[in-house]
Amino acid sequence: MPMLKSVFYLLSQNERLNQFAQKYSDKLGVNAFVAGTNLKELDLNTRMLNDKGIAVTIDHLGEFVRSSEEALEAKRNILDILDYIYEEQLDAHMSIKLTQLGLDVDEDVCKANIIEILNKAQEYRIFINIDMEDYKHVCQSWKMIESLKDDYDCVGTVIQATLHRTREDITQHSDMRLRIVKGAYKENEDISFSKKKDIDAHYLMLAKEHLLNGNFTSIATHDHKIIQELQQFIIQHNIAKTSFEFQFLYGFRTDLQESLSQDGYRVCVYMPYGVDWYGYFMRRLAERPKNIMLVIKENINRRRVEIK
Repeated sequence: MPMLKSVFYLLSQNERLNQFAQKYSDKLGVNAFVAGTNLKELDLNTRMLNDKGIAVTIDHLGEFVRSSEEALEAKRNILDILDYIYEEQLDAHMSIKLTQLGLDVDEDVCKANIIEILNKAQEYRIFINIDMEDYKHVCQSWKMIESLKDDYDCVGTVIQATLHRTREDITQHSDMRLRIVKGAYKENEDISFSKKKDIDAHYLMLAKEHLLNGNFTSIATHDHKIIQELQQFIIQHNIAKTSFEFQFLYGFRTDLQESLSQDGYRVCVYMPYGVDWYGYFMRRLAERPKNIMLVIKENINRRRVEIK
């Protein structure tokens, strides 16, 4: 299984396969994980979840940004989605990646892009979550976030439980809204945990610490055992339901999403969409190779519909 994870992760970084995959998205089962390749599909899925009392965080997918022009195009797409959320009064916010906005091209270009996004988000009162990426971008990302957070109260970021360093990160940034995730990137063992039991234990420690800090916590996991333990912790410490949410990836554990929402918990679904879905899709398979069964099931169901 570790070998299979490594293969999927390496494939996620292949630009040629990304270009090929965009041509065949309807045949590869991506609808199991991606909320649409265009705004019409995204809108349909967003409203469906909002009607069930479930919020969404929208990620306009975009990777392999190699020029300022591509970064500017990504910024324009994000601004358009902010307008869409505001005008339609949706229960939604946005998740963005700094590399998509030019972090690998020019830090000044990236900062100018993110400031323009945050200015509009602040005006609209829409939250922006800056996704944390692979380890080589972590220090750069924190530097950028720290330069912004005092000027904008609509920005937060992500803590990855796989990384050793994140206990220090969560302590230093206890004043921020944080999403706690296990982590979707393959990292070296000298900087990250590799065993599930160690990742789970670290995840629980980080989530509990930030819940007690009193700032908003997005508990992003599909692991029902972790969710149950945190529910008990929340009850024991009398933590208000308005100070956290359970967050799921689009297409995963829809039964649990609806059950938690019906029990009065805040639930949010991470909604990736767009034509540049390949890198995200492959990381989901790398994160849990069993997810490929969902892809197979998606294709079978689609073909059954076509036959009917």
